[in-house]
Amino acid sequence: MGYWHFAFLGQESLWAAEASECAADQDAFWEYHDLLFESQNGENRGAFSKENLKQFAADLELDTGAFNECLDSGKYSEYVQTQSGIARQIGVTSTPVFLINGYAVIGAQDFSVFQQVIDQELAAAGSGSR
Repeated sequence: MGYWHFAFLGQESLWAAEASECAADQDAFWEYHDLLFESQNGENRGAFSKENLKQFAADLELDTGAFNECLDSGKYSEYVQTQSGIARQIGVTSTPVFLINGYAVIGAQDFSVFQQVIDQELAAAGSGSR
């Protein structure tokens, strides 16, 4: 299981994705990720300004000096843009999207949907058809 950035809602979504990677440098990706989702208030309305993103790092008691330098330097800008571009190339148009052996499960789905895809993929792997 992995996480793939799809920053498609403007500059703030790019900054937020970059900030999450800066938090990951301090082993706090998921904590930061969760705080971002809790702090949403609409697209590009200032919730994810660089100042707020830095405050979130402080709220999580991260090393703010290292975090701020990371965010201000654009250390992860190209990385986030590359991941977002690849997502577009494979047809992602919204979130969440789950890829299971290359099959896209789009949107928040019930467990039964995932189970069906996984069972189909396991059956195909067992028959040698994949």
